[in-house]
Amino acid sequence: MAAAATKTAATKTAATTKTAATKSAATKTAAAKTATTKSAAKSSAKATGTVKVTQVRSGIGTKPKHRGTLRALGLRGIGQSNDLPDRPEIRGMIARVPHLITVEEVTS
Repeated sequence: MAAAATKTAATKTAATTKTAATKSAATKTAAAKTATTKSAAKSSAKATGTVKVTQVRSGIGTKPKHRGTLRALGLRGIGQSNDLPDRPEIRGMIARVPHLITVEEVTS
């Protein structure tokens, strides 16, 4: 009976080691992808310009997510403007609240 318990413990240890090795390989692959994506984002950010976002309607009475998006764009009230980099994540936020803002392309 002791031999069976030892064999079971050895099997569990081997399975744990395999799982840890697989996770380690997956982490390294994910890190490499992230590094590639970050370097691509930096190069595209340098090549693109900026956009001027101006709040033209109130956030009162809108959904909480819309108010949060306005705050993330740096807008606190009607008439306020903010110059932001023209990146996909900024464009995504702009797409969520087009009825509350105006967008102008800023050329350098």
